[in-house]
Amino acid sequence: MSTNTETSSGNTLDWLKWLIVVALLGGGVYGNWFYQDESLLLRVLGLLVLAGVALFVAVQTERGRNTWNLIKEARSEIRRVVWPTNQETTQTTMVVLALVLVFALILWGLDSLLSWFVSSIIG
Repeated sequence: MSTNTETSSGNTLDWLKWLIVVALLGGGVYGNWFYQDESLLLRVLGLLVLAGVALFVAVQTERGRNTWNLIKEARSEIRRVVWPTNQETTQTTMVVLALVLVFALILWGLDSLLSWFVSSIIG
């Protein structure tokens, strides 16, 4: 029974945290517009600080933690990818280009044959 209460209060707090994130980002956009006459460097630094705080608050939610874990797992998967060498990439590209050319010629020949056949029937 206490687990259900903790989940319910966690969802309420998550909703409040997301509201804070939206308020921070909206405030950053408004502040950037309001202080448009100030230095661009200061405005960008202010936006980066606000975005960092908003990200920190977002990661404190359940969905934010799940997303952060997904990003970390994706990075580890990318590190495990075996990328092809330059030679393999060039050879594969040449094979694909050759096959595209062959199929283009086959389709052009079929189109010409069918066009000749239809024009001979029609007149």
